[in-house]
Amino acid sequence: MNGPILVVGATGNVGRYVVAFLRGRGVAVRASGLDRSSLIGRFGDVADCVALDFTDPTTFAPALEGVSKVFLIRPPAVARVGNTINSFIDAAQDHRVDHIVFSSVAGADTNKVVPHHRIETHLQGSKMAWTMLRPGFFAQNIGTAYHRDIVANNRIYLPAGRGRVAFIDTRDIAEVAAVALTEEGHEGRGYHLTGPEAVSFNHVARLLSETIGRTISYEPSSILGYLRHL
Repeated sequence: MNGPILVVGATGNVGRYVVAFLRGRGVAVRASGLDRSSLIGRFGDVADCVALDFTDPTTFAPALEGVSKVFLIRPPAVARVGNTINSFIDAAQDHRVDHIVFSSVAGADTNKVVPHHRIETHLQGSKMAWTMLRPGFFAQNIGTAYHRDIVANNRIYLPAGRGRVAFIDTRDIAEVAAVALTEEGHEGRGYHLTGPEAVSFNHVARLLSETIGRTISYEPSSILGYLRHL
């Protein structure tokens, strides 16, 4: 491994832990994100920090210069991946990046609707080595995406019906990414990542109620109702 590993979205739910696990393995890291000053504030003593904006191709070369491998994740705000993330992948190939580990989503290998599928397909068509991580539902979503409903309305409000979810902690995803980036044998592989047990949202609500000390309920919504709520 000649150059540093570029971590995309280094301040995010997964990226921040990828940085930590790579540093724990003694690997040189380049942390990237939209705001370089916030990156320096968080990682300035352990990583090189660089601005990277998928909507601004002029940021690609400085981020990729001298990089050996890349941890890649799609920012939720980037829905059109052709001239953004896939263009970044092309730039990575031009800069002789050896290997990209992409944190995708469960089912992206067969679900052509999600933008992650187009990224996976583009990566597979490149000349670089790749590894796909396909995690399921983030455990951290409970404390981020659904936090306001839990705090303000004592409920989990989702169009999940009676479905069960094998929640996975983002730290576990990050640890798998660090292994794939630093150990041999993961090139050309796709890994579906889940937690140890599938549970219902009613079960999650009961656990929250016991932990918080007040009643939290699960309220299933329709898809249209949830879109209105958002």
